[in-house]
Amino acid sequence: MLRIGLIVPPGFAVLSFAPLSVFEAANTVLEKPFYEVQAVSLTGGRIPNSFGMEMDTVRVTDGTFDTLLVGSPPEIHPQSPELLSFLRGTTAATRRVASICIGAFILGDAGLLDGRRATTHWFYAKELQRRYPKATVEMDRIFITDGQIWTSAGMTAGIDLALGLVERDIGREATRELARMLVVHHRRAGGQSQHSAMLDMDAASDRVQTALQFAQSNLAMPLTVEKLAEAARLSPRQFSRVFRIETGISPAKAIENLRLEAARLLLEQGRLPVEEIANKTGFGDRERMRRSFMRVFGQSPQSVRNGSAPLASF
Repeated sequence: MLRIGLIVPPGFAVLSFAPLSVFEAANTVLEKPFYEVQAVSLTGGRIPNSFGMEMDTVRVTDGTFDTLLVGSPPEIHPQSPELLSFLRGTTAATRRVASICIGAFILGDAGLLDGRRATTHWFYAKELQRRYPKATVEMDRIFITDGQIWTSAGMTAGIDLALGLVERDIGREATRELARMLVVHHRRAGGQSQHSAMLDMDAASDRVQTALQFAQSNLAMPLTVEKLAEAARLSPRQFSRVFRIETGISPAKAIENLRLEAARLLLEQGRLPVEEIANKTGFGDRERMRRSFMRVFGQSPQSVRNGSAPLASF
């Protein structure tokens, strides 16, 4: 059985608990107690969370753990020297050490990010880079794995990180079943952007949202205004007017953004040929996709694949 410990700093954000549900559900999928999960702290005892409630923890030094997760503190502030010293010593006996949201700053204070790639909530990424110049902070990533150190973006990205950890242990097929059990619509890859084209458009009406969801599920096909209007059950003229009012952009630009986002993820995953990605995402050919990437991101698709460098948002 693999022991998972969640280190909870005083005042920790309650969303730090969300990743633990992944390990709990994995036991159900596997039909055996594969993971043992505990909330831990340096001192043990009752630790308050961001809601002001307290929870019981065990002393982290009372046992050994396969994986340690560092929960998100309520704000960025210095941690105790004892905790930092403990974390520095974990790499010898612990297979993986991971941070959730701004828990990355705790790993940074312990020196565990030096010489490594890391991420955190996009709002704090520049500050993480400023404080820990020996790290390479990639602010547009859901989670990053660099050796035995894992870091996640903010909020629900901790669930994606936990699914990534579990996938390493039990394989992709079982993890896909686990994601379905958790009612996770799509298990996001670590390289996926923290920003979402669908979220940026933020359509207010159900009809426009339905059209966008139809487009996202059918990127390979020609997506004309007439086809989108049909999905929204509006006339093409009415659909174009409502769409621009709600999203601030034209339907054509929205479709391009969705295609760019999908193509970028496939490129970063590095499994499919560029020509196939262009076809799957509706660009039709690699040259048309290249022109869109250069215009929006300032990089070619091949550059993204070779470097997986952070890209500008839409």
